Parts: sequence; structure tokens; C-alpha cells
Amino acid sequence: MSMEKQLVELESVWNDELQVCQSIEDLESVRLKYLGRKSGLIHQLLRALGTLDLEEKKKFGARINHLKQAVQEAVEQKQSHLSSGPSEKTIDTFDPTLPGKAPNNGHVHPITIVMNDIIEIFRGMGFDLATGPEVETDYYNFEALNIPKDHPARDMQDTFYLSDDLVLRTHTSPVQIRVMESQQPPIRIIAPGKVYRRDADVSHTPMFHQVEGLIVDTSITMGNLMSVLDQFLKEIFSKNVQTRFRPSYFSFTEPSAEVDISCVFCSQKGCRVCKGSGWLEILGAGMVDPAVFSSVKYDSEKFTGFAFGLGVERIAMLKYGINDIRLFFENDMRFLRQF
Repeated sequence: MSMEKQLVELESVWNDELQVCQSIEDLESVRLKYLGRKSGLIHQLLRALGTLDLEEKKKFGARINHLKQAVQEAVEQKQSHLSSGPSEKTIDTFDPTLPGKAPNNGHVHPITIVMNDIIEIFRGMGFDLATGPEVETDYYNFEALNIPKDHPARDMQDTFYLSDDLVLRTHTSPVQIRVMESQQPPIRIIAPGKVYRRDADVSHTPMFHQVEGLIVDTSITMGNLMSVLDQFLKEIFSKNVQTRFRPSYFSFTEPSAEVDISCVFCSQKGCRVCKGSGWLEILGAGMVDPAVFSSVKYDSEKFTGFAFGLGVERIAMLKYGINDIRLFFENDMRFLRQF
């Protein structure tokens, strides 16, 4: 088990075990379990620090020492309470007019914080907000986006099928099709929302959030796309961030590009996060493929446009230095209070 998982597990259970102690003997057993010098779980973690690199030693050492101190203080308080026993004087002098303890206030979730920031930046550039259903037809999710039933690009997306024709949308791009069907250019929209794919690990979850963007008008160029995304990335991260566009492939854009930013952790000096390259992949984009315009009956000789899609969790992880996407969905108040 990794150091991170061991720490999270200990932090989540030690206080519950301490609170159920009804005697000094019970308390001593719990104390030895966590603080015992030979077999105590916390001391085992401290000894394991020797196997880590310097950066991880600093990170986990501080957390382990904080946990050790918290357990020691709680054990001492519990021991004092068990030794003294209930006091009639305390009961007799209880003042019911004293104010109670206020409950902890809730807090805006970090994903919501970042989503709102993204929306406000694009609204400042003149984009309108568009939404669509999370349960989509195969046509809107794939075919209208130049991904027919036998297209190999479908293998790139592990889809949740509700029936032969209904899916949980794998991206918010279907919103773009619905908007283009309902109105003529000029169009300038972003489509934020939840999307679903059959994937789960430290960097993927079955449900996550995306923001898709679309501009359609006459004389829209790749230069316009690069300018908009460069401005957005500088506002969401830092004015000093650099952007890089690499050729890529998406079924609904041509040409297509992956967009990178200069590493926000090492300033392009090379680190573990960017794998020494100095760059971090951040989103995909490209010029709208004429085949997509054909689906919505737009004249591709008259109109051009660009589209882009970004993952909100990806941006939040980079902004806040979070290395496990699952932390966003575990509802641990200790994690959420940091924001």
C-alpha cells in the first residue's frame, strides 16, 4: 500500500477508535497500536520515510508528525477524562443559557470554483453559455460529429450505453451540434457540464466535467483559435505561462491540435510532474471539420469555425497541485476545507 493511502486510512479511523474507549485498558491498547515505538503504525510510517526521495520526505514527514501530535494530545485528553470520571459538580453547574457550538459551514467545491472561473473568463471574451442533455442519442454524440458507427475513433471513448441508440454523453460536443441546428452563424458558445466514460484510476473517473467551446463565422482562422486559447490559459493560470500547439487528430476538427502549457510547477526546468519536458498537456482543439458543417446544413464554403474541449478536473489538479482526481469525489472535509 502506498504511503498516501496508508496516511489517509490512519487519518480517517484513529479518532473513531479512540472515542469508543471506555477504560484505561482500552485506551492503552489504542495508544500502543498507533504510538508504540516498535510496532506502532505511526512509527512504522516514520521509518518508511527513509525509502522516499527528498521531496516526498518533506511532504509526508510533515503530515506524519502532525498526525502523531494529534494522536498524542487526544490520548492525553481521553486519559484525563477516564481517570477523573463524571463529576456531579460539572453536571450541577451546567448553564443551559450558554451558546452552543456552531456547526461547520459548508464550502464551495474546488471543481465548482474552477468551473465558475472558466465560465467567467470566456464570458469576458463574449462567449454565451449553452447546455444540453446528459443522456444523448448516438447520432448527436457520435455520428453528427463525423464519427460513424464503424469509425475507429469510437474505440478511443469507453462509452456507457443505455440502449443501442442512447448513451451517457462522452463529451459536451453534442451541445455544439444542437446549437448549430437551431441557429445560423455567427455563433460563439461554451458548453460546460458532466460527461461519462468507463474509466477509473488516479487521473480518471467515470464522471467528470468538461467545457467545450465553439466559434463559427466567416473568415475564422487557426490564428483566432490560438489567440483565444492563449489568452484563456494566461488568465486561468498565470500571465507568464507559455502555450504550445502540437498536431493531433480528432474526428470533428481538421486540422487538430493538442495544446500544452509551460509547466506551472518547475517553470520549464524539468520536474516529476512534467516528466522533465517542461510542458504539460492541457486541452485539445482544432478547426471544425466541413463534415460536421454538413450535418447541420452549414455552407462550409462560406463559414469556418474552431472548437476546443478542456477537462475541468485537469485544470483544477494543476492549479491546486492535486495528484489524485479521486480526492474531488470522496467528500473528505479535511480536503475540501483547504479551498
